[in-house]
Amino acid sequence: MKRNQLIFLGVALIVYISQSEAATKGSRIIGGDVARAGQFPFAAAIHVQTADSKFFCGGALTGNDWVVTSGHCVNNAILFTIHIGSNHRESAEPDGLTVATSTYVLHPDFNADTFENDIGLIEFRRPIDFNSYLEPVYTPEFPLNDYADVIGLGWGQISDNDAELSDDLRYVKMTAITNTECKMTYGNQITDGMVCAIGNYNEGTCVGDTGSPLVIEFPKNYFLVGVASFLSANGCESTNPSGYTRTYYYFDWIKNVTGTYPGLS
Repeated sequence: MKRNQLIFLGVALIVYISQSEAATKGSRIIGGDVARAGQFPFAAAIHVQTADSKFFCGGALTGNDWVVTSGHCVNNAILFTIHIGSNHRESAEPDGLTVATSTYVLHPDFNADTFENDIGLIEFRRPIDFNSYLEPVYTPEFPLNDYADVIGLGWGQISDNDAELSDDLRYVKMTAITNTECKMTYGNQITDGMVCAIGNYNEGTCVGDTGSPLVIEFPKNYFLVGVASFLSANGCESTNPSGYTRTYYYFDWIKNVTGTYPGLS
């Protein structure tokens, strides 16, 4: 078997694994569009600080005091500065909020080497008030259908050749594929707790999109079906699938930690 890598979508760290293709810490929105104000009122821009580094992740508001993101975005963190209700990565708009917190819950079976259980939750110090620019995303109790139309969003790189993250929230339409198909690219490291998505040509996530939501719209509400986790080491602009943590698989864990039906206070 050819030796390749799978890479987390995060900005600060890159982890290599021996498998059939590559994926990195950090993902991007490649080929997407700039979101309208209030289009995705659950989107969270998360600035993460650890003891020796700072980096950026995305996330999704899943209640009035919780954000869901990837496990490697919260692992060993000491402070989160989070912009919500805003499409800007570096600042909150008038109807948005900036919150700081250090409280998080990492999935107990998170494995930084295999990308398994790559999910975490961040808790605010106090509940927030919702408005038309600040609303939670729902986590469905039903599984994601194969070949469903999905939307990926985030503030990641928009090109392999430009290391700058986007200051504007971007989104891209993709299709969820079966894990059997995804294994054709990444091998048996793809588990039931993961889901892969592909866009037209090379559209998908990139470095800086890690932790960002993958959603479906039904009928007028957004449902969280994935959290950006890994991408191909061949680059964001390759045609390989973008890798996500499958949130349906962790519905009970999210509910038990937050004490609420995900998406409802």
